Amino acid sequence: MVTVFIPAQLKEMTGGVTSVEVDASNIRQVVEQLEQQFPGIQQRLCDGDNLRSGLQVSIDSVMTSRGLIAKVQPGNEVHFVPAFGGG
Repeated sequence: MVTVFIPAQLKEMTGGVTSVEVDASNIRQVVEQLEQQFPGIQQRLCDGDNLRSGLQVSIDSVMTSRGLIAKVQPGNEVHFVPAFGGG
């Protein structure tokens, strides 16, 4: 199982749940599992076949640029975090 931490801005969709465990092998499956538990959350995380602009995924504290195709393994921790721009 993969532990997924719910971003603060989406906790209203989960009834305050802060993390869940899902059975998935990539981020796309993580999002699909979240959608089954919390209908509507996929639309907030994804834009079509991609993560929403301004959103990144961290797997075990490592940011990935692979988006929905990033692989996960049992025991991983997944965070959806806002992307930060700088200048």
